[in-house]
Amino acid sequence: MPKPHGFSYEQLGDRVVITHQGRSATTLRGARADKFLAEVESGDAQLVMARWTGAYKFGNERMAKNHPRNQGRA
Repeated sequence: MPKPHGFSYEQLGDRVVITHQGRSATTLRGARADKFLAEVESGDAQLVMARWTGAYKFGNERMAKNHPRNQGRA
């Protein structure tokens, strides 16, 4: 599975805005923002942001797209 990429974050006062490929993914405030910042400092920032936003790939998207029940969907 490829490593997550394309995430960035910006700290704006007491909140943190996480973006993925230039689009806002989530906004964290207060204690959650503090916990997130501590995790980013201690680990792989891209992986931490992917986990906090839920915007990471599982590796089965191509198979699901080709499944018969999904035929006809764009």
